[in-house]
Amino acid sequence: MAESMPVRCPACRREHLYAAPSYPCVCGAPVSPPLDRHGAPTTVTHRAWDDGWITLRCGSCARENQWPYPELGCACGAVLRVAVAGSSAVTGAVSERGASAEAGGAGRRRAFQPIAIRTARDAVTVAALYLRWLGYEDIRRADQRPPSGIGLAARGLLAQVDPTVRPASERDVECLWLTAMTESSHCVYFSLAGYADSARRRAESLGIPLFVLDLTGTPQPVNEHAEALDSPAV
Repeated sequence: MAESMPVRCPACRREHLYAAPSYPCVCGAPVSPPLDRHGAPTTVTHRAWDDGWITLRCGSCARENQWPYPELGCACGAVLRVAVAGSSAVTGAVSERGASAEAGGAGRRRAFQPIAIRTARDAVTVAALYLRWLGYEDIRRADQRPPSGIGLAARGLLAQVDPTVRPASERDVECLWLTAMTESSHCVYFSLAGYADSARRRAESLGIPLFVLDLTGTPQPVNEHAEALDSPAV
């Protein structure tokens, strides 16, 4: 069961009962940040990518990954960052089965566990989770900011996440491909609103996997390159 605790807004003094979010590890086990019951929440006044993530270690397989820092929206309009115990948290004790799985490899890939998309941040989180599910490690913000959306990067891969209500254009796809070429990386595109027909044709010719993020949080492949990436390895 998710951990919960009372959180008082420092701006208006309203009290909320906050439940820690749970995220699916690649191994399938849930991972939750341990909340600090003695710590005070802070108000988010500006966004910085590095400040929005926390390193958590799975209690089943011992993998360490970055997940969104727990936040809470107050009715007064303030966004609160909930205090977390420790900078690198562990959820549960590491079992012998989990440790041996980490040493011997992840085995057959489990089904992707979606997270409902309600905000632009949720869309970026889902894309990062999906890339980890595919086997990419050390997901981070890309060095170069794309013309639209958010850029994510991993070793050998550049991804663009477009959470806007405008279908991705041919130019968007080409810009991603050109940036990936300069970094000698593969690339993949995630869009919440889909793609213009010209964008799909261009992606097909350039070999770019295209995914649509539905509101349930499941990336849906929309071309053959994406289907090949989504298919389990033989």
